[in-house]
Amino acid sequence: MVASLRGPRRLLLATFFVTSLFLILALRHREYILGPPAPVEPETFAPSSNEITESGPLEPGSQEHDYDQGLGLGEIGQEEKQEEEQEQEHEQEDGPEPAEEENQSVEPEPEPEPEPEPDVELELVVASVKAENTSWIPALLPDWRTNIYVADDAGAALTVPENKGREAMVYLTYMIDRYDDLPQNVLFIHASRFAWHNDDPDYDALPTLRRFRLPHLQTAGYVNLRCVWVIGCPAEIRPAQDEALAEGADKVLAKHIYKQAFEELLPGVAVPELVAVSCCSQFGVTRETIRSRPKEDYIRYREWLLATPLEDALNGRVFEFAWHIIFGKEAVHCPMAAECYCNVFGLCDIPCQDDSSCDGRYVLPPYSTLPKGWPLIGWGDEDRNFTGPL
Repeated sequence: MVASLRGPRRLLLATFFVTSLFLILALRHREYILGPPAPVEPETFAPSSNEITESGPLEPGSQEHDYDQGLGLGEIGQEEKQEEEQEQEHEQEDGPEPAEEENQSVEPEPEPEPEPEPDVELELVVASVKAENTSWIPALLPDWRTNIYVADDAGAALTVPENKGREAMVYLTYMIDRYDDLPQNVLFIHASRFAWHNDDPDYDALPTLRRFRLPHLQTAGYVNLRCVWVIGCPAEIRPAQDEALAEGADKVLAKHIYKQAFEELLPGVAVPELVAVSCCSQFGVTRETIRSRPKEDYIRYREWLLATPLEDALNGRVFEFAWHIIFGKEAVHCPMAAECYCNVFGLCDIPCQDDSSCDGRYVLPPYSTLPKGWPLIGWGDEDRNFTGPL
């Protein structure tokens, strides 16, 4: 009897023990058996104005922070939150991601074009040799743009292919080299300030340059720097007649060979019966006048100078009485002295006895070489009372 009761009792205890163990395990591992609990929806409400006043204004981000803590996020939710926070930290450190580049390529901005050189109003071209002193030009005309050629110095900054043809070689070289870059006006002069041919009472080139009127040059195109007629006007060369007289002449002069030289220099142009212009190859000319002839003409003129067997006293003098024709003037170009002095130098109130000269302007000196001490000392060693700058 006792033995029979022990069996059921043990079975009952074992059953109770197993059931209790199962319940304990079920309570501890409820999510694995029944699944995770359904999320609790937070209660939404609209706070009254009194509640907002009492609690104070909401701080930025406080609602999101409270919401996360109230839900009690699991491990997966916490990992996602940590990843979001890490991404936000990286964005703050690295800055915003650059915008995607557009498909169209950005063309580089074009470089600004260089500003054009200012249009120079006037330049001075000086024909010189090493023995001549040209220091007076930059000293007394410091603002002038000057081109001083040294014909007998191959190492000079400005020189010529060959020292031949006197000033003509210099003038032609400038026109060829600067043909595409000419100033508005050019004055071509000799190197010496004081020279017998300068149209001034003291034979001084400085006043003639300072008084020179550019507006008149712009109108005329070519202007001789000498108004007085003596030597050159009113009739200097009769090409055909003078050529016929060459055979019986003791010395060959420029007028004897002028006709042949003219035909070689200006083929197709009729040789004039009479040529006249005041000497002595100092003149002004405009850019338009120079360019009225092609550059090839000036190159051909210089090649003629380089090739001719004529000596300088002849070939240079041919150009002296041809420049005005080259630049479009009539073969006889002898303006009235009064008109010339007024238009070229602004000397409009000086008395003139005839068409060839005006009082007190120019007297042909007894010699082509001025006396030593000029302009302070005169031909008879007298004091001249010169008041100009030296």
